[in-house]
Amino acid sequence: MGKRTIIPFGPQHPVLPEPIHLDLVLEDEVVVEAIPSIGFIHRGLEKLVEKKEYTEMVYVIERICGICSFGHGWGYCAAVEGAMDVEIPERAKYLRTIWHELSRIHSHLLWLGLLADGFAFDSLFMHCWKVRETVLDLFEKTTGGRVIFSVCKVGGVRKDIDNETLKEIVDTLNGIKKEIKTLTDVFINDTSVKNRLCGVGVLTKEDAMELGAVGPVARGSGVRMDMRLNDPGVYDQLDFEPIVEEAGDSYARCVVRIREVFQSIELIEKAVTKIPDGPIDVPVKGNVKGEFAVRLEQPRGEGFYYAKGADSKFLERMRVRTPTNMNIPALVKMLQGCDLADVPILVLTIDPCISCTER
Repeated sequence: MGKRTIIPFGPQHPVLPEPIHLDLVLEDEVVVEAIPSIGFIHRGLEKLVEKKEYTEMVYVIERICGICSFGHGWGYCAAVEGAMDVEIPERAKYLRTIWHELSRIHSHLLWLGLLADGFAFDSLFMHCWKVRETVLDLFEKTTGGRVIFSVCKVGGVRKDIDNETLKEIVDTLNGIKKEIKTLTDVFINDTSVKNRLCGVGVLTKEDAMELGAVGPVARGSGVRMDMRLNDPGVYDQLDFEPIVEEAGDSYARCVVRIREVFQSIELIEKAVTKIPDGPIDVPVKGNVKGEFAVRLEQPRGEGFYYAKGADSKFLERMRVRTPTNMNIPALVKMLQGCDLADVPILVLTIDPCISCTER
């Protein structure tokens, strides 16, 4: 047995974009145990429901995370709509679904770039982010924003997308599909990339289920779990089927996200062909009296949103549980037995968002 040492990893590290902190217990260069520590950027956002009216709070919830901002807004609005027994129009459901899948594409492309940066493949990193800019342009054209969109509201959406622009979205995505395939083929086939990912950080299906892993982390371990199967959107009308890989290693988690990029393009195309005409919102008046919970499939995995009314214009309680919360125990399991050099890559493979985690 080698001598055990404890070294701090983060919250500042040149590879990681997130302030995650781990105490790593090492024997020589092998990680024996990883002890996570969170709380560096606690912001108290959930407490603000006592100060912000429920119609205004959506702007705060969107700012939990810049990458998942649309999904956070949708999850909050759906929870409040459930508590108030509000049914939104079909066109609003389709518009939310289209924007949410665009969010998934830009989130996964951003992650692929960060992963490439993690093993010093800088040209691949920049190419991923170059393609992602096209998706952000679509957001800017349809919402006016590139990071925070502010189009979700309690009762529907604030902006419509005309049919000509919807067709332009599909044409644009199909136009960059070849470019996306070119860069993702590098992740799938390049020997140097596979050497860093294949067989590294294996999470078995049993461990994924026992530890409550969600999103691509769980699906990369063979768990067929995706909240889009019972989502408040229209996925049941789009022939949706979750992407699942069986290997459970870092490579499998990467492949799941790559396949989901192409799946999201197909889902948007189907949604555009089926979107009905009609209103995009319904009037919402009165106080929030009930309580409701919603589970939504964010790009990183399942998000949980809970809203409880106080029979006033303020909520009594608002709770958000984000995917990173659920995937940190799985990360701790993956790190056990890995080489120290692989720690940054394994942290990146859960696509952590500490801003999401610390509300």
